[in-house]
Amino acid sequence: MEQQKFHINKLRVSGLRPTKQRLAISKILFNRRETFHFTIEQLKKVIEKNSKKKISLATLYNTVHAFKKKGYLKEIPLKGNQTFFDTNTSSHHHFYDEDTLQLIDIKDENISINNLPKTPNGKKIQDIEITIKVASNYQKQKDN
Repeated sequence: MEQQKFHINKLRVSGLRPTKQRLAISKILFNRRETFHFTIEQLKKVIEKNSKKKISLATLYNTVHAFKKKGYLKEIPLKGNQTFFDTNTSSHHHFYDEDTLQLIDIKDENISINNLPKTPNGKKIQDIEITIKVASNYQKQKDN
């Protein structure tokens, strides 16, 4: 019952009515120990597999973007129009595996950043997040 209240509250704080579909989205996103990286399409498949019911893309987009706006999710744009979302909203870095199309966390202490360029006048660096794209050698050879 406490978990249900947690999800209802998260939805309401995000400005959303806690419908069955939105509760299912919240549970998939936030009832886990590990970070969850996903695209809207991947989330749709996971929810439909778990609930055995269809869910509209509009409901997914609206819910995910409301959670992002509230700071519960981080948006990570990749490869033009492909966008991932991350349940870990702390500052951290990623590998992007081009073979499996997955994001993998890199701990901050595993990256050292030196010699940053001078920022434009009147601007300050707010955050630095690095995404390192990786692929198997086989894929690279095939593309050449």
